[in-house]
Amino acid sequence: MCGIVGAIRANHNVVDFLTDGLKRLEYRGYDSSGIAVRTDKGEITRVRRVGRVAKMEEAAQADGVRGHLGIGHTRWATHGGVTEPNAHPHISGNLVAVVHNGIIENFEEERARLQGLGYVFESQTDTEVIAHSIHHEYINNKHDLYTAVQAACLHFHGAYAIGVIATDKPDQMIVARMGCPLLMAFGDQETFIASDVSAVIAFTRNIAYLEDGDVAELSANGIVKLLDKNGQPAERKVRTSELSLASLELGPYSHYMQKEIHEQPKAIADTAEVFLEGGFEPENFGEAAREVFKNIDSIKILACGTSYYSALTSKYWLESIAKIPTDVEIASEYRYRDVIPNSKQLVITISQSGETLDTMEALKYAQSLGHQHSLSICNVMESALPRESELVLYTRAGAEIGVASTKAFTTQLVVLFGLAVTLGKLRGHVNDEQTHDYIEELRQLPGSIQHVLNLEPQIAAWAQKFAQKDSALFLGRGIHYPIALEGALKLKEITYIHAEAYPAGELKHGPLALVDENMPVVVIAPKDNLLDKVKANMQEVGARGGELFGFTDLDSNFNASEAVHVIRTPRHVGTLSPIIHTIPVQLLSYHAALVRGTDVDKPRNLAKSVTVE
Repeated sequence: MCGIVGAIRANHNVVDFLTDGLKRLEYRGYDSSGIAVRTDKGEITRVRRVGRVAKMEEAAQADGVRGHLGIGHTRWATHGGVTEPNAHPHISGNLVAVVHNGIIENFEEERARLQGLGYVFESQTDTEVIAHSIHHEYINNKHDLYTAVQAACLHFHGAYAIGVIATDKPDQMIVARMGCPLLMAFGDQETFIASDVSAVIAFTRNIAYLEDGDVAELSANGIVKLLDKNGQPAERKVRTSELSLASLELGPYSHYMQKEIHEQPKAIADTAEVFLEGGFEPENFGEAAREVFKNIDSIKILACGTSYYSALTSKYWLESIAKIPTDVEIASEYRYRDVIPNSKQLVITISQSGETLDTMEALKYAQSLGHQHSLSICNVMESALPRESELVLYTRAGAEIGVASTKAFTTQLVVLFGLAVTLGKLRGHVNDEQTHDYIEELRQLPGSIQHVLNLEPQIAAWAQKFAQKDSALFLGRGIHYPIALEGALKLKEITYIHAEAYPAGELKHGPLALVDENMPVVVIAPKDNLLDKVKANMQEVGARGGELFGFTDLDSNFNASEAVHVIRTPRHVGTLSPIIHTIPVQLLSYHAALVRGTDVDKPRNLAKSVTVE
């Protein structure tokens, strides 16, 4: 959730970087924002505002805040309401300032301990215990800030990425990580920290990622000291980021979500290139993949949110193409239940960011039970999940800024399809002719998606009706049922319309009671072997006065009527049909949100990267 930045700049004011970086991280939280800057007078000046970063930036400019050392934060509220006292940075004793991403699970007992030491709390946040704890250790360790942060971290249970500065340390910043992402970036006599590379890319491309348990001392010239979780000196490889600055800009689009929907033909083509050029070979997933794939007997997929729906979709492919038993679980549920381990099972984790805490912890739990083989499917290089996984294949979606995932989802599906065919080929269930057909389906997929995007005006017209409703029902069957789930989620996320999704065959087992003239029903009805079944389910809706909106294929026998509205996507594309039918439900939600006037890219109560439990 939250986004943090920090900088030591020998020759430049840090405020420009702090505000620019926070704007680029605003997708991680936008309840409030703030900066703390050590000025040339040797004081820490803090500016905080409820709401968007622009409000805080305006206040900082009005105050003329300047300095060479500073930290900043944009908040997604967890502990405590959306108020200025709860906004970061937090300051203790006018001496130490802290920004924090994560959750301190034992903050209540820490708060009581620190109150017993005489500290007075001004906020309801868990982060203030970090500030006071570091301050206490700082005083007791003769103003050794590094030792103070080390000692304070021993008290914290939970997840954190923190940046710390002190009034009497003009050239020093201390950072620590446990369970939440944090990177360091290096320029000419300037060093930066951030939750995400997007915050620093306009200033430098030289980055290194902290690992869990790391505590580092930074100066304008880079890393002064870095100790790992065992207290041993360590080095973190500096890499050159390939992220394009242009990819972070809106360009001609009104919203990042709109931009990212329209980027899907390219994102899918880029991701499919792995298989189009390298074939359906295990080595695409890592050097050890062939041996791993030969020795597994089943698959367990762990994911959250939209990634969970991509996993549900892939179950159909993995079992029908590869003939391998596949189980899909919500990561936050899996990690807290008794599990029967299987050392021959491949554990797959899926995450756009690669930092989703529940998914990361679920993987660690599986490994602790004896699961030996793991594969990560992720969109962000060098993120936590790939580092903890035996195998990895990155999607090539590029930066995804909109909170509601679009191109990350469809590129995940491309990779999962490629995995299914790869395993099917390796296990003798996919012959050369089928392999050729699958290659051609992948090759034609971007063009088919562009065809769907061209239907946007028709879908926008539908959205006018949806925007007036309070609830909606999404139906699908077979492999398109997870797409119905994803469509309902998108509508909920950005329009705040209550939406449910069901397998169409389950309609008569309860959900049909919801159907009346005020309940629009979206049906995903491609020309597959279940189309006649879906049409029968639609008759059930029509008989109860429901209004139907069907997404079908150009070549399907599916006719519109007064109560049945139809939009036809391209001719049925076969196995990859779920990817095609994802696009219209994305567009429907986007345009309904426009009509309702909601904040498309930053929907209320949500953030992009969920790094807290």
